[in-house]
Amino acid sequence: MPTKTQYSIGEMSRICNVSKKALRFYDEKGLISSLRHDCNNYRVYTHDEMLLVLVLKYYKQMGFKLDEMKEFITGGGANIPSAMRETFEQKLLEIRKEQLNLNRCESSLRDWCGLLREAELVIAKGVTEVSVKYVEQAELLFQEQPFDGDIKSAIINARFMEYVEKTGNAITGPRYIHFTSMQSRLKGEPQAVRIMQRTLPPHSGEGRSTFGGCMMASCYHIGDLERVHDTYERLIAWLDRHGYKADDECFERYVTDYWTSSNSASHVTELLVRVDRP
Repeated sequence: MPTKTQYSIGEMSRICNVSKKALRFYDEKGLISSLRHDCNNYRVYTHDEMLLVLVLKYYKQMGFKLDEMKEFITGGGANIPSAMRETFEQKLLEIRKEQLNLNRCESSLRDWCGLLREAELVIAKGVTEVSVKYVEQAELLFQEQPFDGDIKSAIINARFMEYVEKTGNAITGPRYIHFTSMQSRLKGEPQAVRIMQRTLPPHSGEGRSTFGGCMMASCYHIGDLERVHDTYERLIAWLDRHGYKADDECFERYVTDYWTSSNSASHVTELLVRVDRP
């Protein structure tokens, strides 16, 4: 069967599986030129232009923009294979960077979905009992800061976020605050704390702290953190009754907090204290 020499825009659209709107746009940009029929001024395409549409689709699949495709079509450059290889390698680097960003977005979203599900179940079931469990060891990025009792500013922490960006890191999952004194936390007294959070690869810089890898008492606090001392007192009383010795240091793991909602009724915080039998 002989090769057809001319195609209408409808035929081009059907054969190449490209919309007529896209073909008109390619024509306007000088990528795929068309002739005009003498009788009705309709667009008419040659066989070579039909094949070129398929080439453009392949470049588009690889992530090239229209301006970049035009360079390939015009065949510019003294050493075409070398110039094209450099362009392809540059595009590969761009896509790897985009892929890293997408992977970070996916990890962050997956972690947030998990935290929201955890908070949903804790609130629905009213889980406020104390338990002792093994907490898996994790390496967390940290920054030491003074704490004056302003828990909202400590969680949505401008200084820590500046540190994260300065070190070239990206963070995900729950934020932790490591209080050096549980008694001072109970009394609302100023103290030194560590703001901690997990980073996403690739990691950058120092300032890493090992968290967990031990037995810890755990208790969820539901609601306003201004009343967290009530949950601490219940936690301490439970440990005394069951013969556990607790560290004075404590950790707060913010499952849902001011990052998630301004409605404090939906906030869920896990209190964690290292424990041992005397």
